[in-house]
Amino acid sequence: MTKDEVFAKVKEILVNDFDIEESQVTSEALIGDDLDLDSIDAVEMIVKLKPFINGSIAPEAFKAVKTVEDVVNVVLPLSK
Repeated sequence: MTKDEVFAKVKEILVNDFDIEESQVTSEALIGDDLDLDSIDAVEMIVKLKPFINGSIAPEAFKAVKTVEDVVNVVLPLSK
């Protein structure tokens, strides 16, 4: 997947599964402050992304995630 495709998939998950307004989901959006997601939500997002990646995402990788772009950058190298 390309970076744009990964972003589109992350955005789709955030909009459909977390009821976040599409306009709120930008690369710069802060996961906690702007989108109001907590660590439990982050784990759920990892689970939702699992079908689109090879292998698994290490929980430590998500500890440094602050923005939607950070999520994309963690997922991109593992994407199918």
